[in-house]
Amino acid sequence: MATFLFTLLVVFFIARFVLPVVLRIVVGNFIKKQARRYGQAAGGSPFGSPFEPAQPRSNGNASTGEVHVDYVPPRQKPQPPKDFKGGDYVDFEEVK
Repeated sequence: MATFLFTLLVVFFIARFVLPVVLRIVVGNFIKKQARRYGQAAGGSPFGSPFEPAQPRSNGNASTGEVHVDYVPPRQKPQPPKDFKGGDYVDFEEVK
């Protein structure tokens, strides 16, 4: 009976004090790894300080205050459908 109570006491202390610390470390490392993976996929620094301004890409010929656009898609004017001959007639009846 004493060995059962001692075993139960040891399991209780492990579950109460050791398990939360271990889980905090394991889950914290997992979250950091996932943040690093998705941050790199998005092209940013995963753990950059939120209070520091973002570092702009240095371009040799661009001066301060100028904007450089790599690609501007061509604009297309919307073309009306050729078979459109007006709308449908809706009978209106005033209700009082």
